[in-house]
Amino acid sequence: MEKIPSFTVNHLDLLRGVYVSRIDAIGEQVLTTYDVRMKQPNKEPVMQTAEMHTIEHLAATFLRNHKTYADDVIYFGPMGCRTGFYVILKGKRSSEEIIPLLKEMFDFISTYEGDVPGASARDCGNYLDMNLPMARYEAQKFLEETLKDIEEKNLIYPS
Repeated sequence: MEKIPSFTVNHLDLLRGVYVSRIDAIGEQVLTTYDVRMKQPNKEPVMQTAEMHTIEHLAATFLRNHKTYADDVIYFGPMGCRTGFYVILKGKRSSEEIIPLLKEMFDFISTYEGDVPGASARDCGNYLDMNLPMARYEAQKFLEETLKDIEEKNLIYPS
């Protein structure tokens, strides 16, 4: 059985950052999957589901309403390991090219006040599993410690 490419990334050397995980052609359309790694795997405590769920709702809302990227957003969702998220966008862009979008998104999340969009029994299958204060904290931490002055080592998967 062939290994899944993402399982070949050396997670022992993987840093917090933004990485191109894969590029897929579907007909004439190109989709790029980005690994938005908020926690250093196997070295930092992972995020809890409540803050991840809240980040997911806020990020999806932000991205799907973005003035420039809304039509290019395919997906935003959590990694099962709880160290980050996947973003899938139409088109082929480098990790570095989407940093301004991610800075804007994490700033939005870190300062968000009010009801979390879609956090109701009618709109969500687990609406009680939300933690806005921790989502804001994690977004601010990633923005300040990783995205603000991101380096090449945080944009390209380790060999």
